[in-house]
Amino acid sequence: MADKKLQPIIVKRIKKQGHAAHGGAWKIAYADFVTAMMAFFLLMWLLGSTAKGELQGIAAYFNSPLQVAMAGGNGAGNSSSIIPGGGNDLSKVHGQVRRSDSDADKKSRISPEAAKAEVAKQDAKRMQALQAKIESLITESPKLKEYKSQIRMEITPDGLQIQIVDDQNRPMFDSGSALVKPYMRDILREVGAALNNVENRVSLAGHTDASPYGNGDRGYSNWELSADRANASRRELVAAGMPDAKLVRVVGLAASDLMEPDKPNAPINRRISITVMTREAESRLLGNGHKSTPAAAEIADVIQEADRFVAPVPVQGLPSAAPPVAAVADAARPADAAATPRAPAPSSAPPAR
Repeated sequence: MADKKLQPIIVKRIKKQGHAAHGGAWKIAYADFVTAMMAFFLLMWLLGSTAKGELQGIAAYFNSPLQVAMAGGNGAGNSSSIIPGGGNDLSKVHGQVRRSDSDADKKSRISPEAAKAEVAKQDAKRMQALQAKIESLITESPKLKEYKSQIRMEITPDGLQIQIVDDQNRPMFDSGSALVKPYMRDILREVGAALNNVENRVSLAGHTDASPYGNGDRGYSNWELSADRANASRRELVAAGMPDAKLVRVVGLAASDLMEPDKPNAPINRRISITVMTREAESRLLGNGHKSTPAAAEIADVIQEADRFVAPVPVQGLPSAAPPVAAVADAARPADAAATPRAPAPSSAPPAR
């Protein structure tokens, strides 16, 4: 046994080392995952904060992107900002114009007939509102409520016509005179104040009954009387604050337009007509450009000249009102004579009221 050689014992010690397979590649994958999740939640936030109309625009773009790009639209693609409240889109340049009809092109295609119809429609609404306003004023005003039966209104093709008619027991003027009665002054000034807020212009006309006045056409007739009464009414409207330029016509029609033709001498035929004119009626009267004719300018000069010579007549503490134009010729007379209306020539026919 001793002769046997001993076998060497070999002990193999393995040195432990780190895992060589563990590197940094996993970090890249994780970063990609986190970035994708952040983008996803950002998209969810944007969709949640976008208005419904913009969402519809986005959906329309993805359904037919070429059509939206060519024709434009009202969705998010038409906005100057990418997100609500954000800055301007830098890719948008002022030189880019949508291929759609502009407002100017649409207006240029409106025909003159359509424009006139629209103006007439607006005038009709304005006249109806004005009529309701004056009716309410008559109902609420203690002064006008008493004379409600003598104020008549209707909408005509020329505009809103307000007629103040005479009454047998309560005339607007003295018989054969253009001096305004106190109650008539109250009516005219209340109505005039109501018309001041309307931009439409006003026409005034005086009417008499068919009773002949004095010498008829040879002397001071119903034509002069109706014109003087219309002008006296004009002064009351101006005294109520109405600009003189708002009045485009003051005429006397005598008995040419009776309210009751079957009763030519009835008191209702003696009246003052105030017409709030429509734009079309005003255009017909003044012509294109709303320029006054030479005849209208001459009438305005006569009225201004009359106002210079005729002194106003104060009545019961109200603002003064001047006598009619007929008294201009009597301005050089004494005060008591000038205040009296021109007397008619002797005639057997009764004077018009």
